[in-house]
This record gives sequence, C-alpha cells and structure tokens, in this order.
Amino acid sequence: MEKLLYIDSCIRREESRTKRAADHLMKKIEESGKYEIESLCLMDEPLHYLSGDFFLQREYLLSEGQRKHRRFDYAHQFAQSDVIVIAAPFWDLGFPALLKTYIENISVDGITFYADIEGCHGMSQGRQLIFVTTRGGYYENTPLEMGSLYMEALSVFFGIDEYKCFFAEGLDIEGNDQEMLMQNLLDEIDKFAADRI
Repeated sequence: MEKLLYIDSCIRREESRTKRAADHLMKKIEESGKYEIESLCLMDEPLHYLSGDFFLQREYLLSEGQRKHRRFDYAHQFAQSDVIVIAAPFWDLGFPALLKTYIENISVDGITFYADIEGCHGMSQGRQLIFVTTRGGYYENTPLEMGSLYMEALSVFFGIDEYKCFFAEGLDIEGNDQEMLMQNLLDEIDKFAADRI
C-alpha cells in the first residue's frame, strides 16, 4: 500500500475555501482504500523557522551526520511518502509563511535531496505531488502567480515524478458566482479521482 502525506496549511481552517476543495479530494482518496494516509495540520505543529540557535543546531547535526535525529522527522516523513497532497491558499503571490517554514524544515541535504559537483538531486521516493489552492483574483499564467510555480519547482528539486495543481480563482471578484467556481473545481477533482486515484 502506498503512503500518502496530506499537508494542510489552510490558515482559516474550516472557513477556508482551499480546505473545502482539499477535503473533497482527501475524501475521494480515502474512499479508494489504496493509501496509508498520514496528515499534518501545520497550524498545530511545533514548527520553527531557521534562525539563531535553532539554525545552529541543524547545522551541527548535519555536520556530524546525525540525520536520524528527531529534528529531521518531517524530512524523513516527506521523503518516504509516495504521494503528497499540499493544501494552501494563495497569499501574497504565493502561500502562507507557515508552509514555507515547513518546507525549510524538510529541505535537508542527505534526506530529501543531495548536492554534488553537478548540482542538486532529489531523494524523495514520491511519484506525485498534488497542490490544492484557491485565489481571490486572476493570476494563472501571469508573473504574479508564484504559489503553484514554486510547488512545481519543489517537485523537481525533491525528485518527485509528477506535479498536479487543482485551483479555483476569481473567487473575490465582484459579480462572480463563487459557488459555481468552487463547484467547477470540485468537479475537476471528481474527474481526476475517477481516472487517476
């Protein structure tokens, strides 16, 4: 049975439109019975950004080759997952800082990637990363959309074979039918689930 890691960075929790879409996807995944699912709600995790003593501890552990330290549990969990689902709203042209903090904590040389004279190479066993997001305005295929673009680059960096983004946008534009836009997203997820899950 494949391992699936669900990472929830929907800051507004149950009020989040992104979470609504991600929960819909996760329900389809659970119903398939094909995956051993682990979930991380980042709002409830003891995450720290890299600075001060926390950063120095990381550097020391890596210099000593202590990659089994509990400090790197997030990185091992990510690297050992076959499918990763990340849910995060479109904030400040990307996604919430909390998710970036998580990414800093899983980006560990010797666990999720390694570097040599030819550059960086992914070490994740993941075959697919699915990113779920919602946007208030229209940003797809513009220079201002850096959330999905970042996630796609991250997939390449970690050596994940396939990237997929589910999104709805224009949700805060006056005159738009928000519910219709959300339903279109849920329908797209349903089609994907029927074909690919």
